[in-house]
Amino acid sequence: MKKLINSPDTVVTDALAGLAAAHPALSVDTDNKIITRASGPRQGKVGLVSGGGSGHEPLHGGFVGYGMLDAACPGEVFTSPVPDQMLAATKAVDGGAGVLHIVKNYTGDVLNFQMAAELAEDEGIDVVPVVINDDVAVQDSLYTAGRRGTGATVFVEKIAGALAEEGADLTAVAAVAREVNERSRSFGVALSPCAIPAAGKPTFELGESEVELGIGIHGEPGRTRSALLPAGELAAIALDAIRADMAVDGDLLVMVNGMGGTPLIELYVVFNEVRKQLAASGGHVARNLVGNYITSLEMQGFSVTICQLTDTLARLWDAPVDTPALRWGR
Repeated sequence: MKKLINSPDTVVTDALAGLAAAHPALSVDTDNKIITRASGPRQGKVGLVSGGGSGHEPLHGGFVGYGMLDAACPGEVFTSPVPDQMLAATKAVDGGAGVLHIVKNYTGDVLNFQMAAELAEDEGIDVVPVVINDDVAVQDSLYTAGRRGTGATVFVEKIAGALAEEGADLTAVAAVAREVNERSRSFGVALSPCAIPAAGKPTFELGESEVELGIGIHGEPGRTRSALLPAGELAAIALDAIRADMAVDGDLLVMVNGMGGTPLIELYVVFNEVRKQLAASGGHVARNLVGNYITSLEMQGFSVTICQLTDTLARLWDAPVDTPALRWGR
């Protein structure tokens, strides 16, 4: 497996140095692996912190900036960051109004964020965690108890971030984060495995004509394997799984996300199939994202995330945002 790296041991710190060089609006501590806004905390504003293993870029560091996160903590590839990172990030973004922790439902992330929150509380910082668990593919996995946290993480970071920018208090920001998670569902499909730099070989095996239905973002197994199908049929499988868990009529926010190795032309094919099939069953794609937002290194495949919009959620989604990976309205 070929990688554009200097060494598996330095890939995360080298990437963070590149992120810092490319985006001067961010402050990147490569030693402690913490990404914050260069402007520092705003007094009276709720701070938003998220994090997780590297290898899912632009998640999370690419979503630090106005209208989204105040800080991100990247761990090693597919490995949770440690509580000391999370505590340092929490302290760095505390503007006196408390801090929201946005935590994907992976066991290491949940435990380490919980410990960091307790340490922050000991230092007088009010912390509220919101756990994201939108993936309908499997109930438990290699990394989780309960459903995995995937695409809804982007929706939560954007919508809760917008409300925090408006000056809402911690209770309100946490409430809208929970609402977005509750109104969102995801399902992923893999056409190929990925390879962790330190391992140098695929994390799992797929036959030339096979796909994994319900894949996780670390290569966790899904529901089943099948022969490669046309894009429309794969989109239908994803939507059927989501519909079985949540209604998808009315105004919807839809993300067709690339897993890292899928060309944009193919993602647009999938999005068009998703749009047509939703319309046929009474769903209206009122807002959308198409592209790479939560990746799994170079895995080929896609995920679909759907959120049932309200007028308030749509307004907060449309609010200005200025981050490396998401930018509009400014």
